[in-house]
Amino acid sequence: MSENQNQAPPPVQPPPPPAPAAGGEDKTVAIVAYLTLIGFLVAIIIHSNKKTKLGAFHLRQMLGFILTSFAVIVLVVIPIIGWLLIPVFYICMLVLWILGLIAAINGQMKPMPVVGPLYQKWFGTTFD
Repeated sequence: MSENQNQAPPPVQPPPPPAPAAGGEDKTVAIVAYLTLIGFLVAIIIHSNKKTKLGAFHLRQMLGFILTSFAVIVLVVIPIIGWLLIPVFYICMLVLWILGLIAAINGQMKPMPVVGPLYQKWFGTTFD
């Protein structure tokens, strides 16, 4: 018995680190969603296999962005005012798209400025 008491306890092994694939796939859906309309559709298919909060968030952001882009196209039919405003809207849309893509690359659930919170409100349970 005294021999067993003198022995050191077996070393405790740390738990294995979490698999990086889940985070990579999560970011992949978010990033691919920003790559054209086809990328958005591909991201929906990827997301349907494994749903993640980050992926759903950026899919909602892009859905709102795409619908807003279609609404901006309607401005073309308004003579003069529409023709003058459409370049401004397209520059704003480009800036929003870049900010959304950067947030997706960084793995952040950061909405696009001004319209992003509205997209989350309007499409709140979409892609969950």
